[in-house]
Amino acid sequence: MTHFLLIPALFIIILSKQFPCLVALSRNHFFIGENPIKEFTQKQIAVLSTFVEPDRFSVGQSSRELHLHDISPHLGTLPAGIIWPITTDEVSQILTWTYDQGIPVTPWGAGTSTEGNPVPTRGGLVLDFTRMDKILEIRPQDLQADVQPGVLRKEVNRQAGKYGLFFPVDPGADASIGGMIANNASGVQTVKYGATKDCVMKMTVILPQGKVIHTGCKAGKSSSGYDLTRLFIGSEGTLGVVTEATLRLTGIPSNHLAALITFDDLESAASAVSLMIGSGLEPAALELLTPGLINLMNREKGLGLKEVPTLFCEFHGISKTALLETSDFAKELTESCGATSFKFGIEERDREDLWRARHEAWETIHRAHPGKETLIVDAAIPISRYPEMVLFSQVLVEERNAVGYVFGHAGDGNLHVVMAGDPKDRREWSVLEDINDSIVTRAVELGGTCTGEHGVGIGKRKFMDLEHGQSYELMKAIKKLVDPKGLMNPDKIFF
Repeated sequence: MTHFLLIPALFIIILSKQFPCLVALSRNHFFIGENPIKEFTQKQIAVLSTFVEPDRFSVGQSSRELHLHDISPHLGTLPAGIIWPITTDEVSQILTWTYDQGIPVTPWGAGTSTEGNPVPTRGGLVLDFTRMDKILEIRPQDLQADVQPGVLRKEVNRQAGKYGLFFPVDPGADASIGGMIANNASGVQTVKYGATKDCVMKMTVILPQGKVIHTGCKAGKSSSGYDLTRLFIGSEGTLGVVTEATLRLTGIPSNHLAALITFDDLESAASAVSLMIGSGLEPAALELLTPGLINLMNREKGLGLKEVPTLFCEFHGISKTALLETSDFAKELTESCGATSFKFGIEERDREDLWRARHEAWETIHRAHPGKETLIVDAAIPISRYPEMVLFSQVLVEERNAVGYVFGHAGDGNLHVVMAGDPKDRREWSVLEDINDSIVTRAVELGGTCTGEHGVGIGKRKFMDLEHGQSYELMKAIKKLVDPKGLMNPDKIFF
């Protein structure tokens, strides 16, 4: 059950005033923070060096440059130093000192974010969690695992798989668990298993001033007080950092059935999505692939797929018999929407190749357009409005003569449009930004969101007021209450 966070009225009255604008996007789409701390003093370096072993703190140029950007077009301000903690106590000591010194801190995971979420915008200290990567305990009897934030998703599944279990949130990239928590990551299997917020039960969090708190519990449910766990999940490190998390695991399905369903047009394919979801079929994944993307995947991966609107879906079940019955029903439903072919029972190798190609869609698009950067639309809308949103986006890309690929996690209404262009060419890039703005605005008008799974970071901040209205002011008040100096991952989510 979802709990609603309530803040005492007094704090709302005092703290919900508009923050002054902190920073602005520069004209070339890259991001530069305000009044950055570009270098540490010798005294500060000496103090920071006492918190960790010598090889876990660096002010070297190469280490700093490696943390200047993620995979998005957003470039930040060179940090003054990088520190690699490995314990909760170390993180607490570091944050206690940096807050006292007024030093901005940017948490860093695997660097796979697409909205500049871990990019340091004011220099300062980057808190790199890649060495805090232990799986502390797996408790198969409870279907739980306790992990540190730097452990990678695939490693969790390698270890949990020994017990017949897995962590079902699959964003495609081998992201760190801490980064997934920060962004409330989801992905191809969200339609069945939920997002990160549905699979994290308990956390250890270090607040900006260094105080250690614990949220949630290891029981299967709780109605005790405010749901602080969900407050921190998706906060992108702006309220504190997670140093331990208890993950909810699930059993590896004993049987899979994958199907490719083709259509003559996008509208029919998108309409079939809402019919399948509404029928109670409960697919584990339901992806929409458009002809342009399939053409690219065929060229790059040699898949030999028919280049027409296609649904790629997967079902999990306890027996092949049950899955075949599900498949028959799905075939009947999709044919009523105009499906031209329904191929199921895909061989395991072909199934893995298809998923690999789908997961690598961004890399494939990026590689196919050398010298270009990508701007990724990540809107989500109610399932019933998915067909019109797909058509709206496709027509918009074509009308503006942009390089863009429409696809998405159709099963949960998450639409992606990956566009390629040169950020240094203002005319070309402004066309992509206009398309992004139009799609996101339309999604919000339809009751959706500006970001289904990639987080707000730098790129989506401009849509927050449109989507949340007065609730955005409450978010700012919470940020001010927890982080009065605004030092934790500054300039993310908020202006």
